[in-house]
Amino acid sequence: MSRRTLQLPSWLPDPYILALLGTVVLAALLPASGAAADVAGGASTGAVALLFFLYGARLSTREALDGLKHWRLHLTVLASTFLLFPLLGLAAKGLEPLVLTPQLYSGLLFLCLVPSTIQSSIAFTSIARGNVPAAMCAGSFSSLAGILMTPLLAALLLGGSAGGFSADSLLRIVLQLLVPFLAGQLLRRWIGGFLTRHKQALGYVDRGSILLVVYTAFSEGMVAGVWHQVTPGRLGALLLVEALLLAAMLALTWYGSKRLGFVREDRIAIQFAGSKKSLAAGLPMASVLFGAHASLAVLPLMLFHQMQLMVCAVLAKRRARDGRVGAAEPGEARVAQPENAGVRG
Repeated sequence: MSRRTLQLPSWLPDPYILALLGTVVLAALLPASGAAADVAGGASTGAVALLFFLYGARLSTREALDGLKHWRLHLTVLASTFLLFPLLGLAAKGLEPLVLTPQLYSGLLFLCLVPSTIQSSIAFTSIARGNVPAAMCAGSFSSLAGILMTPLLAALLLGGSAGGFSADSLLRIVLQLLVPFLAGQLLRRWIGGFLTRHKQALGYVDRGSILLVVYTAFSEGMVAGVWHQVTPGRLGALLLVEALLLAAMLALTWYGSKRLGFVREDRIAIQFAGSKKSLAAGLPMASVLFGAHASLAVLPLMLFHQMQLMVCAVLAKRRARDGRVGAAEPGEARVAQPENAGVRG
């Protein structure tokens, strides 16, 4: 007799998102200040370095090299992430200051510069019966490229809005993100098996690191008094703008990949990898680039992150249903992929 597990509706907030919101409330009520802020900042820096070290140790170099064979798909995802998204972000400049405050617009533009996700891109592509290996490699390549592309684009497009971006800021990002990642890659031969066996437990380390970064960033914002600049009306406007941004990217990646000649499974991978933004990669970078104003800078990213999970959960199930009933366009092959209900990050 098979057991049936109780699953929450896909439109409900992910428990991790609720934890993020709870962390924001905690920072609002009990912000770290003085010596406590120094301790929290140091712990946050160390947690982020550990996060990228573990990611480097998990990523198979062989899988990454094999993924290069599908270079057209990866270039399409990279173009969506670091070209189309920034262009749409720049187009939203006309909404400042009537719709969005300068600080919220800077956060929205920063959101457009952040790399794609890995876990949720894989999970949604799997649910939708798309090209899962391609989604995995595309998300990985985007994350690696983002370590350099995101701060460089921030320097070019945000300028002084990014908390005084400088070569020192870029060096800090490289030391905090890229160096630990490379160290993980070098040590993967000896610790990769251990990390694979304890993947679930280490997932809590990943999420705990992000919660610590959120608490530190929002504590700095509370102490600096930046939250009086945000009103409910501004938040509503931000949500509407982000909904339009997500809709535009979902449409561009889906129909644009069709025009480029990709088959259905590849189009699914491109849509879910090319329309996502990574909270895990964006938060550490924002804390370096924006300083005390990081809380406002990451607010658009946090809201977009939750929105993309809810919308894409529904969309992935629709794509899977369309594929099962033969709704793919004529001439497109379909290859069923195992479903994966674990959606994060």
